[in-house]
Amino acid sequence: MNFAFFLERFFKLKEAGTTIKTEFVAGVTTFMTMAYIIFVQPTILSKCGMDFDAVMTATCLASALACFLMAVLANYPIALAPAMGHNVYFAFVACPIISAILGNKSTVEPWQVALGAIFISGIIFVIFSSLELRERVIEAIPLSLRNAIAVGIGLLIAFIGFEWSGVTATHPVTYVTLGKLNTPPVLLSIFGLFAISSLLVLRVKGAILVGMFLTACMGFASGIIHYKGTVSAIPSISPTFMKLSFKGAFSIGFLELIFVFFFLDLFDTVGTLVGIGEKGGFIKNNGFPRVKQALLSDASATCVGAILGTSTVTSYVESAAGISQGGKTGLSNIVTGIFMIAALFFKPLVAMIGTGYEQDGVYLYPVIAPALIIVGCMMMGCVKKIEWDDYTEAIPSFLTIVVMPFCGFSITEGISFGFISYAILKLISGKRRELHPLLLAFSALFILRYTYLMF
Repeated sequence: MNFAFFLERFFKLKEAGTTIKTEFVAGVTTFMTMAYIIFVQPTILSKCGMDFDAVMTATCLASALACFLMAVLANYPIALAPAMGHNVYFAFVACPIISAILGNKSTVEPWQVALGAIFISGIIFVIFSSLELRERVIEAIPLSLRNAIAVGIGLLIAFIGFEWSGVTATHPVTYVTLGKLNTPPVLLSIFGLFAISSLLVLRVKGAILVGMFLTACMGFASGIIHYKGTVSAIPSISPTFMKLSFKGAFSIGFLELIFVFFFLDLFDTVGTLVGIGEKGGFIKNNGFPRVKQALLSDASATCVGAILGTSTVTSYVESAAGISQGGKTGLSNIVTGIFMIAALFFKPLVAMIGTGYEQDGVYLYPVIAPALIIVGCMMMGCVKKIEWDDYTEAIPSFLTIVVMPFCGFSITEGISFGFISYAILKLISGKRRELHPLLLAFSALFILRYTYLMF
């Protein structure tokens, strides 16, 4: 039995109407569209004290292993990697909360406890997927709020992108203002934003990655970025491997973090799988074959990522790019995973792109910032699925969206305001039947949390 025949039989290529060549092209395309996470993830997580090199290695390995899991267990061309939005929450929200809980005398770093919370949330997700309880949770959250959460996270990511680009700066009166547009890093960020935007408009495959490459080249030419090499030995993963901690696991703040990590992972995964399933034609007769295996792959990947040392790993909507190139089976995921591993040998290139440029005491990231702004834009599409004509849906959705970026970069507060206002407005309007018991329970818990914080 030759290797090509084995691949055809194992991934059922003929039955799916595809070929090895098509799956290879699809896998490379998916990698190109999502490879920006290799540059972005270490940059974001290093902000909370994690080792840049180790996070890069953990990101590549976790993504590759997750892709392989999805390929073998579910045979779908749905790639996985650390989720945008989740990493921002991890670094800028979860770690400060944990730091406050632990105090100054703790010998454990906040990011270690955050990894512990992610691992526990992954275990819960595995249990939910195994027992098929996810449908009940999904039914409890209104469609408008689910879409509002995605939009809010998109605004949060974009806001950080504007800050890192230097287009937005702090102001003592208005809090934010227009940055110094005539400085080199800001001009480079603007160039990157228009480069990626133009490539997307022209439907260039891997527009974000290509745009980042062009921005880096412009940075080299202008002297903002300095060449330090391309290939090197694989960075050590030891600073983050098996460093997760469960200290304070039963405190109120820790349990809250577990809930948020689980909630985001659950709905990001379900939303992505449904969207990709529809685009790829995997959903037939209102049924999604092997969806349990897909969810188990996603949940297991979250646990693996926490052990290796990276934030929540989940299914990537960028997989649609590979599917649009004809990808129909897990073989394309195998290709994507192999390219993720190959990226480990290009640490100097990653370090160059992720290095900050200091301006007025603030570090800017002109190569990475445009990608964050564009990803935020991509997440805004969910806003059209909100029922804006119904104020009992519109107001809670609006609060969910605006509270996230405007109240301390807090996804938790956005969800809290959305749930509480949704429950109250539905009760006032006499639409009690539209409230799921679980949503009422979540709202009551959030109210108790605010009462606890105030008193």
